[in-house]
Amino acid sequence: MRKPFIAGNWKLNKTADEAEEFIKSFLPLVQGVKDVEIGIAPQYLAIPALVAASRGSNVGIGSQDNYWEASGAFTGEVSAEMIKSAGCIYAIIGHSERRQFFGETNATVNQKLKAALAAGLHPIVCIGESLAERESGITEKVCEDHLRGGLAGLESAQMQTITIAYEPVWAIGTGKTATPEQAQEVHAFCRNLLEDMFSAEVAAATRIQYGGSVKPDNVKDLMAQTDIDGALVGGASLKPDSFAALVNFNK
Repeated sequence: MRKPFIAGNWKLNKTADEAEEFIKSFLPLVQGVKDVEIGIAPQYLAIPALVAASRGSNVGIGSQDNYWEASGAFTGEVSAEMIKSAGCIYAIIGHSERRQFFGETNATVNQKLKAALAAGLHPIVCIGESLAERESGITEKVCEDHLRGGLAGLESAQMQTITIAYEPVWAIGTGKTATPEQAQEVHAFCRNLLEDMFSAEVAAATRIQYGGSVKPDNVKDLMAQTDIDGALVGGASLKPDSFAALVNFNK
């Protein structure tokens, strides 16, 4: 059984103080949750505050990115080892906004992924098509390109700690959401592709999250799909009540 995984991507939001206020309100709302894995990825400067405030709880903290080198003359970058030493468990890699605004490619995703694995982080690898690509009928082609390129050179054993996040770019922050059927279709395609790339065992064990305007009023229908194993959440993860409602989707 794949344990559902609900993770919040806070993007460029919340100071360290605001993050600490959030977690103090959020933890009591999810205190008894054992059947869902919970993660939050704040901006870098809020990581220490969240790690400290969530210590001993059922909430893990992650980063929104990591660099592929451990150290050196790379102004502005943060290594996977540094992120791990700050107390993080997860690292989001290859988010569409990184591709759109910061030149992320399959090659850099692959480098960052390998660095995150080497540091002992649990990567969340993002894939997904733009609106133009969906309308052109190449959704599966794009997702296959992202998966094969991003996971190139990995061994089956390395997939044990990797989560895939399918995020149709046209649904991120737009209020538009892929229908549960549309999302399931792509998730099933990705799972079949993982079987081809690795094995049936890897495909069956790998969690595939959905991301893109996930909200309390649509999460149940999405999570009811066979191959949807969680959600990577943006805006709805910024408020304790709405994020807790997502975590408690099966209550």
